[in-house]
Amino acid sequence: MNRKFIYFINPISGTKGKAVLLEKIQQATNAKHIPFEIVPTNVEGDYNFLQEKIKKEQITDVIVCGGDGTVNQIAKVLQKTAVNIGIIPMGSGNGLAFAAHIPKDYSKALDLIFKGKSMEIDAFYINDAFSCMLCGLGFDAQVAHDFAQQKKRGLATYVKQTAKNFLKAQPYPFEISLSGNSFHTEAFFISIANSNQFGNHFTIAPLASLNDGLLDIVVVNKMHKARMIWSVLKQIKYGQLKSFEHTKYQREGIHYFQTKALTIHNPTLAPLHIDGDPANTASKFEIRIIEKAFRLIVA
Repeated sequence: MNRKFIYFINPISGTKGKAVLLEKIQQATNAKHIPFEIVPTNVEGDYNFLQEKIKKEQITDVIVCGGDGTVNQIAKVLQKTAVNIGIIPMGSGNGLAFAAHIPKDYSKALDLIFKGKSMEIDAFYINDAFSCMLCGLGFDAQVAHDFAQQKKRGLATYVKQTAKNFLKAQPYPFEISLSGNSFHTEAFFISIANSNQFGNHFTIAPLASLNDGLLDIVVVNKMHKARMIWSVLKQIKYGQLKSFEHTKYQREGIHYFQTKALTIHNPTLAPLHIDGDPANTASKFEIRIIEKAFRLIVA
């Protein structure tokens, strides 16, 4: 099948990396004799024009040169289509790219895109908001909100904001319901994961799969902060799924289970992030999996 690409890249100028990337894209794609167009991403995140453009111009692959937020916006529009989404990781965390074993090096990422191996990826809705990777309530969401306000981005800034928020973090009350059961807890944060990580190879849900039709839920309950550090590190390396049982979970520091859907009551309006970007919170979240939501080029 003849392929036709559209590349989306952040238009912010003045960086050597962007100029080199643009030159590499042009040279490599021309060498493969693949027709292509380079389009800037937009601040509003509105890509509804894509469906008509794809149909009219017979585009087969949409390549995102950016982070998880831009992938989210484009994947939402391309749900249930035959168009492949490729990623050249350029974000702060690149969680979905790393979960799909897409290399950070843009030359290697391009080579992967040209090979064109893709698979259908799950996503999920949290109320009416789309997520292609991971959502969080509580501590990690507050970090995302604060990080978004910083002039300087990158891993160092993220670590600084994480440390700052850790010192003042307090647990939030939640009620979690699924399969006719529910329990109340106080938790520092809750992760709802389709990907196995936050980003930067930080694997909060180590057994998560991009296409198993299930969400991995990680609840980090109220505990001494020193114990929380140890518990989270243990979760990252050794996290084991356990069936959802009220009596057992009341004694656990971290709950880790899988489900297709759940409800979370959030009475004190703990902050929310969606795929690493700050989002508006709510007092109640209905969360459900979308199986085979979009096609992603993977390693």
